[in-house]
Formats: sequence, C-alpha cells, structure tokens
Amino acid sequence: MQALGSFAIILSILSVHATVYFQEQFLDGADAWKTRWLDSKHKADYGEWKLTAGNFYGDAEKDKGLQTSQDAHFYAASARFEPFSNEGKTLVIQFTVKHEQKIDCGGGYVKVFPSTLNQAEMHGDSQYYIMFGPDICGYSTKKVHVIFNYKGKNHLIKKEVKCKDDELTHLYTLILNPNQTYEVKIDNEKVESGTLEEDWDFLPAKTIKDPEAKKPEDWDDRPKMDDAEDTKPENWDVAENIPDPDAKKPDDWDEDMDGEWEPPVIPNPEYKGEWKPKQIDNPNYKGAWVHPEIDNPEYAADSTIYKFDDISVLGLDLWQVKSGTIFDNFLITDDVKEAEEFGAETWGVTKEPEKKMKREEDDKKRKEEEGKNKEQATEEEGEEEGEEEGEEEGEEEGEEEETPEEGTEEEEAPGKDEL
Repeated sequence: MQALGSFAIILSILSVHATVYFQEQFLDGADAWKTRWLDSKHKADYGEWKLTAGNFYGDAEKDKGLQTSQDAHFYAASARFEPFSNEGKTLVIQFTVKHEQKIDCGGGYVKVFPSTLNQAEMHGDSQYYIMFGPDICGYSTKKVHVIFNYKGKNHLIKKEVKCKDDELTHLYTLILNPNQTYEVKIDNEKVESGTLEEDWDFLPAKTIKDPEAKKPEDWDDRPKMDDAEDTKPENWDVAENIPDPDAKKPDDWDEDMDGEWEPPVIPNPEYKGEWKPKQIDNPNYKGAWVHPEIDNPEYAADSTIYKFDDISVLGLDLWQVKSGTIFDNFLITDDVKEAEEFGAETWGVTKEPEKKMKREEDDKKRKEEEGKNKEQATEEEGEEEGEEEGEEEGEEEGEEEETPEEGTEEEEAPGKDEL
C-alpha cells in the first residue's frame, strides 16, 4: 500500500462523534498531494492535473484543488485509504466542484471503489461501488449522478436531480443511511431524498399483473351510450355543398369549346354534418377494469442494498471537452453533522469572498471590453473624418486647377487699347 505522509489525512480519524475515513484539502504544498493521488496509466494520453485555486477564489491557499488542465481529455486519478464497511452506519460522501471555465460538456463527479481496484489501471469500465456528482453536457444534460452498484450492475437513480451550472464553487453531499434511505444536498441544502427501493430499480416489482386474470366479457366500461330513443330529424340529410346561386356564366363561355358550364359550389349553410344520436349515462357502466395484481414470486426483499463491505478508494474518472474544473474538500465519514460542519468550515467560509472576487474580475473585464470598444469606435470615427477631409482636399485642389485657366483666358483677352 502506498505510504502516507504526515499531512495525509487519508487515514481514519476516530472521535467520539464521528469517523472520518478520508479527508483531502490539498493544504500541504504544491507536490505533496502526488504522494497520495495516483494517476492511472491505462491510457497514454490522460489529461494532466494541476494544483490551483483558479482565476478567482475566496482564499488563495485554502481553495487550492485538483484542476483539469487540458481540453478534450479523459482524466483518471485516485486516492486510497484504509478499507471499511458501512454496514449498520451512515455513509456520507462530500466534495466541492468549481466549473470556472463555463463548462460545456464534462463530468464533475467522483467514484468510490473497493480495495481490489488496481489504481494504475483505473478506467471508465472499472467496477465501482458508488458514482456521485454533477454532469453537464450542452443544454439537455445538467444533472447529479447517483449511481449504486448492486450485484454487479450499475443502477441509475430514476429521479432527475438538477446540478449547478454556474462558474462558482459548490458543495455536493450524498448521505446513505442503513435504513435504506438517502439524501442529496447541494451547498448544505437538501435537493432530493427518498428510499433506495423506490428510486432505483434494484429489485423486481413487489407485485405483478395476475397472468390468469382476464377482463370479463360482459364488463361494460363505457360511461356513456347512444340514446336508443333519439331519432334523426327528417330534414337533416342535406348536401354539404351547393351550387353558388349568385354565380353567372361568363359572357365569353363557349359550350362547344369549354363544355357545359356548371356554377361553382359553396358550403351549404343548412348542412349540419353527420348525425349522431345524443349520449346518455350508461346504466350498465361498471367503471374502468383494473387488472388485478398478485405478489411477484421473483421479488425478494433485501435490507442490505445500502451496504458496501470494502470501501477503500476515491477516484476521479471523467471526460471534459473544456478543462478547468477544480475538485477540493473531499470527505468520507459516517456522520452527517461532521460533514455539515466541514462544509461550513471550508466552502462556507470562502464562498462569499469568492463571489466578491468573481464580481470584481467580471467588472474589470467588462470595463476593459468597454474601453476597447470605445477606442475602436474612436479610431473608426477618425478614419471616417480622415476620408471626409481627403475628399474635401481633393475638391479644393480641383477648384485650384481650374482657376489658372480662367485667369489665362482673361490675360489673353484683348484690352481696350488694342481694339
């Protein structure tokens, strides 16, 4: 197993209130994290990670995290910790994500693996226990993945859990309880919750339609029926269209050449459409027939869906079109309050300063852009004025060239003394 340094908070921290199985904030220098996080070698062209707080942040040191640095690349890195089982205990997985690059398509999720994972060969098909976190691609995909592996198959949550899609840092938390309930939180606020059995298709349905049951032949499910005593009026049947009474044969109509003239037809104002008898309540109506259900013989309750016996690796295994996402403040614990407090002490402290710096950066860029636009407009105005001055000078030069010719004619004209 990879040696753990003095600053590696990866080993379990036991306390009266909680057990912290894994915690990572990247606070121990530029390269120390590389002793804890192992890059996969499964592909030769995985993207490179760099440790940075990004272009804007709440704290230049505390907000440093792993950032994707190359566009259109897969990324794969993982950190190992002492194996544990969440049997009979709450499992909390939490981390922060910042898509400061205005992400267009890419993952922002983590995966939790068993100890059997070969970290050097981790890749997209490596079997994991849990996959959790945001995933964004275009306008259609902006969701939080919550995927659990059950009996060798990955099961996606049936609900749509929306993720944040702005450029700020957000805190994502997954809570898995031994009573088979779960909760998803974003920024320490609940956004979804429920039960594992209801919100995932881990198990067959509890009941199925009785294959032996059939709808009775005399079952009448028509709420209304034709009134047998209603009869069609005698004057009901009239033509839908009639010849236009106001139409006249053209004066130049030649029946030998054009054939017999027939007036055009127009909708018949007396036409009432197809006659149908009026509807009355059906005295034999029994309501909609409901197919009876029976217990599904293939269903077997399982109170251990939530349980994972060998949790030991946290991995980042994802693809990004536009790089720049920063991952930080990882925590795996068995205590919800511990996670809330950790989130408040990390993301909670730096979120407002980060927003402030982001606004200042945006204002600076906006002013620079306005200055460039103003400068460009001034240059264009100067060019237009120069063109106009050039045209005026050209006209003046033309007038000056004509003036001497007029003077020459005056000089050549005979004076009075010569006449």
